Amino acid sequence: MDRDDVDRALARLGAEHEAVETSLLALQDHAGRRLLEGAGLTGVTKERWAAADAAITRLWTYFDAYSGALAAAREIRERRRWPGREELIELTERLRGPGVLIAGAGAEGVALAERLSLAELVSRMNELYASSLDVVVAADSVWSALPARIDLLAAELHRTRSLAHSVGVRPGEHPSGDDLEAITAELTGLREQVIADPLAFWQPVAGSSAPGGGRPDTTRYDRAAVALEDVRREIEAVLDVRQDAEQRLISLRDVLSRADRTLAEARTARGEVLAKIAASEVPVVSGPPTALQEQLAAAAEYRRQAQWHRLSPLLESLEERADEELRRARESLTAVTAPLAVRAELRGRLDAYKAKVARHGLAEDPLLVERYDTARRMLWSAPCDLRAAEQAVLRYQRATAESLAPPQPQYRPDGPGKEDA
Repeated sequence: MDRDDVDRALARLGAEHEAVETSLLALQDHAGRRLLEGAGLTGVTKERWAAADAAITRLWTYFDAYSGALAAAREIRERRRWPGREELIELTERLRGPGVLIAGAGAEGVALAERLSLAELVSRMNELYASSLDVVVAADSVWSALPARIDLLAAELHRTRSLAHSVGVRPGEHPSGDDLEAITAELTGLREQVIADPLAFWQPVAGSSAPGGGRPDTTRYDRAAVALEDVRREIEAVLDVRQDAEQRLISLRDVLSRADRTLAEARTARGEVLAKIAASEVPVVSGPPTALQEQLAAAAEYRRQAQWHRLSPLLESLEERADEELRRARESLTAVTAPLAVRAELRGRLDAYKAKVARHGLAEDPLLVERYDTARRMLWSAPCDLRAAEQAVLRYQRATAESLAPPQPQYRPDGPGKEDA
């Protein structure tokens, strides 16, 4: 290597060093990793986390060796502006040869060591990082999705049980009462298993090369939700037989309660969006209409006083307006959380193009790396400027398309090449 070769190699290795360090620090601070460290894990998650934790430790060992080797090479290069032949030979060996000594542990605790080049070290670190991040992201995704949904379903189950008891649907006396007991036991066990072994509820996506590619397995949750809905319909049938008016009042309260909860969720989500997304117009979430609650109280009073001729038209009006209120609340929640959905789509698109670039062997292309890093930095910053981030992703897509496009044949106005064109 001549002096220019050395300087270019040191610049590239320095950029790689910075990228690796940033990734390692992000992994170290990842919420999923912190949860895995403090959780009482079982099953497949315990096994995979033990391997991933060891891989993360190994990652830092590799990174320290990489940092030391790079610093030593820089020290040699900085001795003189024009390095001599011996220095160039030594720099060539350090930058391209297997000059980094890595200590390890072999079978039965026997210490082993191997010598790797800096390029081999980077490859090793990339592999370990991808496998470790896959475990962390998958566990975090399951923990972020399933326990909260189970809790919401358990709250719905509690309300259904109270309603069932009020109409005499109890375990041992009605099949739906026995079903409620079974659903309760299933949800309790399911939540415990999800917390202790989240990776048992993870379905990887076939063909995905991105870390954490997959989705939570909600089969058991969905089955419990369907069973609870069946019980709810059965209880509604009982209520229709015994007291149609009371059933309609309960349904109205449930719809309005769901609308209130949805609006409350939208208000909470709005604060999160305002904190995470910049340059985005987030609609204001209105409060629940008090007039509906007042009319609902009047309807209950009509039923208590057996004023059915007044109750019937009021119930019809209330049912229509309550459904409209729930629809408005859901639309408000959808509108408020739209920027987060856009950011998630941009992140997924960016990672998909990065995987495509890697498959075509262009992962180290300086322009693509620079544009990817710019887009990723925008998408993973808070607050995130969606407009600027989208433009950054589009610039990365265009650069990717140009890099992957086949070279166009040159047109020659004369000679045999004219026909070839």
